[in-house]
Amino acid sequence: MKYYLIAGEASGDLHGANLMKSILKLDPVAEFRFWGGDKMAAVGGTMVEHYKNTAFMGFIEVLLHLQKILGFISKCKSDINTNSPDVIVLLDYPGFNLRIAKWAKSNNYKVVYYITPQVWAWHKSRVHDLGKFTDLLLVILPFESAFFSKYGYPSTFVGHPLLDAIAQFEPDPNFAKHRADKKTENIVALLPGSRKQEINAILPVMLEALRNSAYNILLAGAPSIDDSLYLSIINQKGMEKQVTLIRNRTYDILHLADLALVGSGTATLETALFNVPQIVCYKGSAISYQIAKRLVDLKYISLVNLISDKAVVRELIQDELTVENLRLELEKITAYRQQILMDYKTLRLKLGDTGASDRAAKAITNL
Repeated sequence: MKYYLIAGEASGDLHGANLMKSILKLDPVAEFRFWGGDKMAAVGGTMVEHYKNTAFMGFIEVLLHLQKILGFISKCKSDINTNSPDVIVLLDYPGFNLRIAKWAKSNNYKVVYYITPQVWAWHKSRVHDLGKFTDLLLVILPFESAFFSKYGYPSTFVGHPLLDAIAQFEPDPNFAKHRADKKTENIVALLPGSRKQEINAILPVMLEALRNSAYNILLAGAPSIDDSLYLSIINQKGMEKQVTLIRNRTYDILHLADLALVGSGTATLETALFNVPQIVCYKGSAISYQIAKRLVDLKYISLVNLISDKAVVRELIQDELTVENLRLELEKITAYRQQILMDYKTLRLKLGDTGASDRAAKAITNL
């Protein structure tokens, strides 16, 4: 069969790649065409567009690039019509993918939404678009099936694909040199996000809070971001000797880390599954944040706290993300370490078993 997958950021690329591998177990002659990244490309098939060209964050940023985004949507529709896939698989990325779903369903394509948008958090009216314009909803968080059922739409809970990704991870024994090379054994991982806007807003605060600290700082470079962006911020802070930039080795970094400073998103959950105490840091443009604050109906911003339904980790959001506040939380976190690790165990149980990618692949091929 011919599968057309659309992912718009690093996490979608990761989960899309694992889904493709699982589909190949059931359909060895599967043909893939996709919008994604390097991990999906490594599995095989044809990449239409890399997510680094299509990732825009925040309301203002989207408005500023609206013509470009509409051009990508038009290109996607045309490419689907040209290649006539048997099924279209949408991975998160709601601003783009919900438009494709509506169009695709009206043109009689089979549509699967895997990793559904967080409509339970904001813009709940989109639940009806998901229900009406898809043939199959595959959800990854334990409370999402009940949410969709409340509106009369069936869905299938397959478990969280991060469990698969982490289960497949094998630590590089040579990576431990990053601990041995430094005088201190305390390693702090910095995961400031995968978009330029996030990194520019968050990384300078993280670095300033750690200036002259005893930590060995390992900065995880996102696949779609050039080294020059990170290095320019590091150089501006004069912290070249304190910070080691490491590309495409986030799991190795988390495996070694004693503590992490993390932007919101999937990375907060990855950090928890590696049992690394963390402080969540988020800052967007002022206008985008004010709009989001009025639309989002959530107590927390991190997946760790949302799934746990409690403040497992400290969140410093927007105006709260200051150098002074971050330093204060860094001083406190040692005292909370054991409680955080206990809460992580409970979180892990809520996510279900490994095998999400295989279960999703089976549901898609059955469809």
